[in-house]
Amino acid sequence: MSTRSIVWLRRDLRLTDHAALFEAAQRSAELVCAFVLDPDLLRGPRVGAPIVQFYFDSLRVLRDGLRAQGSDLALLEGDFAEQLGDLAERTGAGAVFYNVDYDPEMRARDERVTERLRRRGLEIHAFVDHVYAAADEIVQQSGNPYTVYTPYRRRWEAVFAERPRAPFASEKAARGKFVAGGALGPSRAVPRLEQYGHTSSERYPAGGFVEARRLLDAFIADGVDAYLDRRNAPAIAGTSRLSPHLRAGTIGIRTCVAAARKARAARTHAASNIDGWIGELIWRDFYQALLVHFPRVAYQPFIEAGTAIGYLRDDAGYAAWCEGTTGYPIVDAAMIQLNTTGWMHNRLRMIVASFLTKHLLIDYHDGERYFEQHLADADLAANNGGWQWSASVGTDAAPYFRVFNPTLQGKTFDPDGAFVRAMIPALAGVPEKFVHEPWTMPPRVARAAGIELGRDYPLPIVDHATARQRAIDVYGAALKRR
Repeated sequence: MSTRSIVWLRRDLRLTDHAALFEAAQRSAELVCAFVLDPDLLRGPRVGAPIVQFYFDSLRVLRDGLRAQGSDLALLEGDFAEQLGDLAERTGAGAVFYNVDYDPEMRARDERVTERLRRRGLEIHAFVDHVYAAADEIVQQSGNPYTVYTPYRRRWEAVFAERPRAPFASEKAARGKFVAGGALGPSRAVPRLEQYGHTSSERYPAGGFVEARRLLDAFIADGVDAYLDRRNAPAIAGTSRLSPHLRAGTIGIRTCVAAARKARAARTHAASNIDGWIGELIWRDFYQALLVHFPRVAYQPFIEAGTAIGYLRDDAGYAAWCEGTTGYPIVDAAMIQLNTTGWMHNRLRMIVASFLTKHLLIDYHDGERYFEQHLADADLAANNGGWQWSASVGTDAAPYFRVFNPTLQGKTFDPDGAFVRAMIPALAGVPEKFVHEPWTMPPRVARAAGIELGRDYPLPIVDHATARQRAIDVYGAALKRR
């Protein structure tokens, strides 16, 4: 047993259901919790204000939790190996425990940090925590990875039906072992976003493990029983809103699955709805596993023929998509939701991704990067998987000839236009019949609604039928014979 160990926190900002903390508590007499700020990442193109604010909020809540136990968070900044090594020297720690990250850049970082810390005489221990199933745990009988979701899900369910994973009792195991705050040495305050070039907003999702638990409890109590009926309607709170918390690790995945299974056992009438939500958590594991088995997808299409798709360079079209001024209300409302709240409903993510890649023929990488910079739940595996699915170049992707009709999507999932009107005030007075296709309004109806198309709200920047056929032709030329 190590006398004192460091728990290096990254995307696991909580004390409960925490693999590395649990293992460190089992093997150590005393514990130090540390987080290292990376200024290059915080100022770089891979993160935006919503996710930075979410992390900073979560760090404050975590620090409060540690201070309540007489300890503190060692909040450091700079070179990871140097900062952690110096902390170990100051505190007399002999080991570092952390949870693995499947992002290829983070895996490479962890290898470099591990090598340097071992040269300084530290033991290094890494654990799987961010996913329910490790990447090599759910594979085919041949040992090959699954590349289609449905058989992956069947195997996942079969493996864990008999031996479900219980949440780690990490908080209980660590209680009384945290080093007193005064023994940690220099530790900085949680910084402001502006120090890294970002602007905060009260509309971004709130971080922290307290909020995560509140959302989970509320969803299990009041939302999951009707999940399948409500999850596709952006105008209502039909989803858990836990994605930013799962991304930052303010709640453990085992905690979520255990809560869902407990509810399923007690409310058999809601079994299909609860299974539907568990299925979304399995999608998360699936995309994480793909990133490990096929790390090239972080940079290129899973379907290699996708590199031959004749994307267009359409700066005006891309700007209209980013700003929510395409003239298609459901697309524009979704992008306004993203730009103002740092979150977007999952159904809307599919709609806007299809529009960018199919209607505008713009490379999915551009949309993927925009989401990465504007989402509080920006996660490489899920974001990349979703964009490649919509662009018909990923594993288990939508067929290339599937081109969402944005008008029909709006009418189907926002039938009374409540979401569109909430996001686009100019359309507030438009009758339900025309709210998803305002360009079809007779002039007298537009006047009565107090709107002039082309001035108060844009006309469509592309014609759906023409754009659809163009996409089928261009995608088909690249993918049809693959």
